[in-house]
Amino acid sequence: MAIKIKAGVLFGGKSVEHEVSVISGIQAYRSLNTEKYDPIAIYISKKGEMFTGEKISDISSYGGDINELISQSTRITLVNDSGRINLVRYPSKMFSKDIVDYIDVAIPVVHGTNVEDGTIAGYLHAVSCPYAGCDILSSALGMDKYASKIIMKAAGLPVLDCIVKGRREYLLNTDSVISEIESATRYPVIVKPVNLGSSVGIKKAADRKALSDALEYAYEFADRVLVENAVINMREINCSVLGDSEKAQASECEEPINHDEILSYADKYLSGGKNGGKTGAKSGGMADTKRILPAPLSVEEKEKIQQYAIGAFRALGCSGVSRVDFLIDKDTGDIYINEINTIPGSLSFYLWEASGIKYSELLDELIRLALKRERESEKLNFSFDTNLLSGVSFGGCKGKA
Repeated sequence: MAIKIKAGVLFGGKSVEHEVSVISGIQAYRSLNTEKYDPIAIYISKKGEMFTGEKISDISSYGGDINELISQSTRITLVNDSGRINLVRYPSKMFSKDIVDYIDVAIPVVHGTNVEDGTIAGYLHAVSCPYAGCDILSSALGMDKYASKIIMKAAGLPVLDCIVKGRREYLLNTDSVISEIESATRYPVIVKPVNLGSSVGIKKAADRKALSDALEYAYEFADRVLVENAVINMREINCSVLGDSEKAQASECEEPINHDEILSYADKYLSGGKNGGKTGAKSGGMADTKRILPAPLSVEEKEKIQQYAIGAFRALGCSGVSRVDFLIDKDTGDIYINEINTIPGSLSFYLWEASGIKYSELLDELIRLALKRERESEKLNFSFDTNLLSGVSFGGCKGKA
């Protein structure tokens, strides 16, 4: 009997997309092939504390008082013990076994700032835990809409021009900032936090008053806000990419159906629709967004979008599964990359199922890529023989350089 891989699925975190992450994470947990893996659910609270236990993987546990769930679960921390990543009880208990379990690989299914932006990748990297998905740099770049646009534009990919302004500058020189934005763009504009996803904090502005209101709203969620020209008569198209720097493939394309001009948080997660959510226990989150799948595109449009998606994935150095969101100007036919999601809602499993890859197979590939990256990392040399510390002395003076 083959030994199963212990896969820790991490979800939650200190993010406005906390609840969405819980849905996505438990979807992934329940979709792992239990003949190959021993899945372990790890919930990250809004305070950044990690918990595991029997009820952590039960979505119904999150419908009431979260403190009750936490009280019935075990708080843990990850500890690398001679290469094995132990889940260690924290705080420890006298006369109790503190090593709760261990994991061979982590699957972060987290969304938004403080988690998807490279924070979780950095934490897992620091404890030498193999993990699925983008590394620290690509995660951080993908979350920063401005930085990712700059890199994609340098790679020759089509993006909308934009301008970014910080909260402090706006508060100190409000009229000047608004005038500068007006000089760099034309109405209507889209105003969005530079580092949030799930359409949080986004508004459209058609005049100076609306722009001011949109900026005030966006600054509630982020210190930096991006403003770009709106595509007035547009279609939204999404395409997922799976792979790494050596090999990447694009999924089938979808066209989300939104009730407003901007696909809102409610459209994405609270619509209650069943399109794309035919997998029973896996429904919910992005899987329940109303969509046309496959998207009605010409062969040329589809091929171009898939090529752009892979181009964006590679330009940012991504790994695992990402989703690239596009805008099509219906008046001109121009295609623009709107943004990339390095850990997409529901891991975009519905796009891969439409492409002939089952969710369990998608997770297999994510784990394979994670372990491949770890093997390649082990070949690198992280030490350098030197006598730099030999004979170093601070002259016996404490606290003095």
